Amino acid sequence: MSSTASGKNGTWRNWGGNVAARPAREVTPATVEELAAAVLRAAEDGLPVKAVGTGHSFTSIAATGGVLIRPELLTGIRDIDREAGTVTVLAGTPLKRLNLALAREGLSLTNMGDIMEQTVAGATSTGTHGTGRDSGSIAAQITALEMVTADGSVLTCSAEENPEVFAAARIGLGALGIVTAITLAVEPVFLLHAREEPMPLDRVLAEFDELWAENEHFEFYWFPHTGSTTTKRNNRSAGPERPVSPLKGWFEDEFLSNGVFQAASWVGRAAPAAIPAIARISSKALSARSYTDIPYKVFTSPRRVRFVEMEYAVPREAVVDTLRELKAMVDRSPLRISFPVEVRTAPADDITLSTASGRDSAYIAVHMFRGTPYQRYFTAAERIFTAHEGRPHWGKVHTRDAEYFAGVYPRFGEFTALRDRLDPERRFRNDYLRRVLGA
Repeated sequence: MSSTASGKNGTWRNWGGNVAARPAREVTPATVEELAAAVLRAAEDGLPVKAVGTGHSFTSIAATGGVLIRPELLTGIRDIDREAGTVTVLAGTPLKRLNLALAREGLSLTNMGDIMEQTVAGATSTGTHGTGRDSGSIAAQITALEMVTADGSVLTCSAEENPEVFAAARIGLGALGIVTAITLAVEPVFLLHAREEPMPLDRVLAEFDELWAENEHFEFYWFPHTGSTTTKRNNRSAGPERPVSPLKGWFEDEFLSNGVFQAASWVGRAAPAAIPAIARISSKALSARSYTDIPYKVFTSPRRVRFVEMEYAVPREAVVDTLRELKAMVDRSPLRISFPVEVRTAPADDITLSTASGRDSAYIAVHMFRGTPYQRYFTAAERIFTAHEGRPHWGKVHTRDAEYFAGVYPRFGEFTALRDRLDPERRFRNDYLRRVLGA
C-alpha cells in the first residue's frame, strides 16, 4: 500500500475502498509556513481544505472536493526531551516510522493500536486506540499539539496553554484546524509478555471482569457461528526478551492470520453457506503461544486482508450484555460472518469527543471482508450498540448524526462552540463533519 490511498485520474480513495473523492487540487507542503499559505489560498478561492493521512478511516472524514493536503513531507521527529519524557513529531509521520525511531532511541509509547500504517495526526484525530486497563488511546498520550487554524495562524496548545483547545483538539476530527506537530508522552522502552490462547466465549464473558482486572492489556476475538475466542493478554515483563521466531512469526501472522484468512474470505464470499464451517476451522487454526518483546512488536501486527469495519465504545460494565445480544442476533439471523469480532477496553479520559470521554469503555468491532455486502450486519449490530449508549469510532462506519452525539457526549456543545470560534467560515468542512457536528 502506498503511503496515501490514492487512485487514478485525480480520484482519492481510502484504504477500505468504500470512500472516493475528487479534490479540486492537492498540495504537499514541506513546511508549516507552506501549509498555512495553502489554507489562506484555499480561503481566497472559496474552497474547503482537508488533510488526509493514509486513508485508513472507513468514514468520509477526510474526503473533500476542495483542497486536499498531503502531509508526507511533514514527517520526522522535531525534538526528544528525555527529562520531560516527551517526543515531538511532525503530523505526517507514519506510526511505523515513529515506533522504529523511538525504539532506536530506547523509548516507547505506553500503548498503541494494532496497526501502525497510519500517520500520527490521522490516528490521533480519529481516536485510534489499542486496549488497556490503565492506559488509553494514542490521543490520551498527547501532552501538546500545534495546528494551523482557518485564518492561517499557528496555534499551540497543552494542559497549560489554551487548555480549552487542548481538551478538544487531541481528537479534533479535522474540524478545528490542520494538525502540524504533536508532542507525545514516551517512556524508556520496556518488554511485554504476550500470552495468546483459545478460550470458550462463555468463559470469557463469565470471567471478563477478572480478565480485565488481572491484565494490563486484555483483548479477545470471537468467531461468529462458533462459541470460540482467541484471547490476548499483554503484561510488562522483566525479561528476558523471547521474540517469536521469524519462521513461526511468518507462519502465524502472515500465513494463518493473513493468507488463510484471505482464502477463507474468498471462499466465504463465493459460498456464504460454507462460512460457519470455515469459522470453526479458523477459530482452531491459531494455537496458544507466548513470547516477550518490545511494545510495538507485541501491540501491532500486519493487516493485509482488506475489510470494512464498524466499532462502537460502550460503557465497560455493559460489554458482556452487549456481546450476548450480538451473538443472539447473529445466531438467529441468516447472516454469514467470516470475520472475527474484536473486543478491547480503555480507561476514561478527559478528551471532549474521545469515545472514552468521562467513562471506562469497552470497544466492540465488527468487520466484513471488502467487497461483501455489510449493511445488514452493521445495521443490526449498530441497533444493539446504540441501545447501550454506544459511541462509534470516528473513523469507522456508522450512521449517527449530531443529534445522537449531543445525547451520548456530555461535552458535545463544548466542541461545537470551539469550532464556531476557530473555524466560523467552516474552512475545514465536509459532508461527514456536517452530519456528525451539525451545520
